[in-house]
Amino acid sequence: MAPFHARDMGLGPFPIKTAARRGALTLTDSTVAVVIPAFKAESFIEEAVRSVLQQTHADWEAWIVTDDGEDYEELLGRAGLVDERFHFLSSGRVGAGASRARNLALDRITAPYVAILDADDRLKPRKLELAVAALAEHPIVASALDVMDDGYSHLRFVGDGEDRVLPPGAYKFVNLSMDSMIVWDRRRCDARYDLELTNMTDLELLMQLWRTAGTVYHLGTPQHDYIKLPSSMSNGIGVTEKMIASKKALLQRLETGHYRFAASGAAEGLIAFLGLSLAAEAAYPMALKETPALLFEDHLEPMLRAYEQRVKLG
Repeated sequence: MAPFHARDMGLGPFPIKTAARRGALTLTDSTVAVVIPAFKAESFIEEAVRSVLQQTHADWEAWIVTDDGEDYEELLGRAGLVDERFHFLSSGRVGAGASRARNLALDRITAPYVAILDADDRLKPRKLELAVAALAEHPIVASALDVMDDGYSHLRFVGDGEDRVLPPGAYKFVNLSMDSMIVWDRRRCDARYDLELTNMTDLELLMQLWRTAGTVYHLGTPQHDYIKLPSSMSNGIGVTEKMIASKKALLQRLETGHYRFAASGAAEGLIAFLGLSLAAEAAYPMALKETPALLFEDHLEPMLRAYEQRVKLG
């Protein structure tokens, strides 16, 4: 696979601020680079970073990319969160976007494995340990989610059950929520985040990875805390329109053969999922009126299960 360069993704020469290193760190075949984009993350990032520090797999490095002008190295330092495995970068902008911030780190990482962590989410303590073990045989590892509100109270699980190997066509029928909980082996598959999409960029990245990776190993015990902020729980002002537009864009790409997947049946399964998800989007406002606290996942899942039953019976 040809190497990626910042210029290929429309990334300019952004200013970079790197933490002073107190000693030379050696990367190994099991080093995981954890990428944390940070935009208005002051209220949550300490929890995210603590969850990295608490990993049972200690062979990691954290790449924290500020996208709001905040000095997160100083902020974390005031909280006593200092570690020579931290790297700090800046997009040089305010609100350049999580995709651009992630790409900035991805273009500099030399570790073999990459994990994505949003600044308002957390890793369970064994997340990296279990992922690295699975990556010995699989190119991508995903995890069930522990979905929580912004006070870290449990709302529901997504994708919990047995550990299993998922083909791309079945992946979203298990992981029906967000996809930024993945860990992947960059030597077997790699990609950069799409700068054209406003939403669904994690799924789009997976679609790129699936060009060379035929499966995902799914950890059925939740290893990732997905924090639902109030705006995401209600879809917020303008969020629904952007989400729908991104889903339609991905659907069009799939229908026109934009992605050449390594596994057969991948496009068909993803097309089915996105069609059902768009139908759920259309019905969600009315469902929210009837059940104001309804999570989109709770709204979508019955539609997915009904489809699976129809296909099975058919």
